[in-house]
Amino acid sequence: MPPSGSPGPRRRTRGRGGGGWPPDGPAEGTLASQGPDADPEAVARAICLRLLTAAPRTRAQLADALRRRGVPEDAAQAVLARFQEVGLIDDKAFAEAWVDSRHAGRGLGRKALAAELRHRGVADETVRDAVARLDPEEELETARRLVARRLPATRGLPTATRARRLGGMLARKGYSPGLAYRVVREALEAEVEAEGRPLDDLEGWEPEETTGDDVP
Repeated sequence: MPPSGSPGPRRRTRGRGGGGWPPDGPAEGTLASQGPDADPEAVARAICLRLLTAAPRTRAQLADALRRRGVPEDAAQAVLARFQEVGLIDDKAFAEAWVDSRHAGRGLGRKALAAELRHRGVADETVRDAVARLDPEEELETARRLVARRLPATRGLPTATRARRLGGMLARKGYSPGLAYRVVREALEAEVEAEGRPLDDLEGWEPEETTGDDVP
């Protein structure tokens, strides 16, 4: 804090000229910021390399980034095609790694995984192939672990309410209604059996549909 009576830090002002902030002119990293003689393909290569260094990207994500930075479509497509040819862009590898990571880390089911990949511009066939790699038994066990973690927090509620909440949680994570029903019913039945009481108020309950994409 400046001493009493001394001027505080000078604030920079916006505006044209005078060294305002942000600086006048094109945004950094765009084609226009490189000057009138810049090679669009060289600029596109630099943008793509910088983005890929930070994290894997799909071709669609890179194409969108180039478009937002003012790279002409023909230059962008030429660079993207070359990057794909040499393996710097690989939507199949991206999708497979995404499925493995998001299922293991977040417990996402097939529908949620497919929706996330499609949102990132991965082609439908590539999405189906990547999601098909998820072992059904592994998906089932992951759903069981999710329910087991959430089950204690629902104790004391009516059975149907517990079922709806647990089933809704699985639905939001992309599990099919059939799998959600099976896992939730198993968990509730095992609990009441251990306590020596019947399972009640569950008849007629059906889990909600997910909003994610169906995966044929």
